Amino acid sequence: MENDKIRAGIMELRELMKSKDDDSYVSGQNQGLPQPPLAKENVSDKIIPLTDNFEHIIQNNDFLNILNTRTSKRKYTEESLTLDEVAFLLWATQGVKQVIGRQKKATMRTVPSAGARHPFETYLFINRVKGLEQGLYHYLALEHKLEYLGPVQDQADQVSKAYGGQVFLGNAPVAFVWTVIPYRTEWRYTINAQKYALLDAGHLCQNLYLASESIGCGACGIGAYEQPLADGLLGLDSKPSDAEDNEFVVYAAAVGKIDKSPEQI
Repeated sequence: MENDKIRAGIMELRELMKSKDDDSYVSGQNQGLPQPPLAKENVSDKIIPLTDNFEHIIQNNDFLNILNTRTSKRKYTEESLTLDEVAFLLWATQGVKQVIGRQKKATMRTVPSAGARHPFETYLFINRVKGLEQGLYHYLALEHKLEYLGPVQDQADQVSKAYGGQVFLGNAPVAFVWTVIPYRTEWRYTINAQKYALLDAGHLCQNLYLASESIGCGACGIGAYEQPLADGLLGLDSKPSDAEDNEFVVYAAAVGKIDKSPEQI
């Protein structure tokens, strides 16, 4: 009986990976409903401007070399990242290059997204970044700025616990956490939106890997977490909801400086 339940659950979830064609689902866009906001607005008045000049921090611009050296790296030195390096990683993963459209607007970013819907928000748990306090931050992609959301009590322990006891994430100089606001994509793609959003998440994390390699850092993506704990650290509710502003954690990654000695690479 238990095996039958497991198989049924697996089969149901496999259907999420398939493209669907069902005319009975009419999108919010086709109904003439207002499109959702392109990004969340700031809730804090502590705003940190970020540079968009990155030439001085690039250590490796040999793309073939970057592809060959890219691996998931979980061991980091005690060296802090600079604010400019963090700015580069944020821009590389969710940076807005252009806002297009007059009435129906969209953002052209550094990563692809189905229909240019870009349903993600980026949060950072900062431990060691020069010029930044330890705590939780939110990336304001449209403005290319950070907002400081405040300190997190026992941050390293709380983050590690929420992400399956993976201590390296809690102790990393920077922990990236991406949330998804599904309705941004559902507004156009209804029942295919969930598949598209998960594909999009892969695009942005791969950019983090490659961008990290180019500045002498390592990254490790993380898909294992306890949803209520991970959401709770961001002040989000994990309960099922069909609200247009429903938001929850979907992916995370650790980033830090790496030891470049031959035995460590």
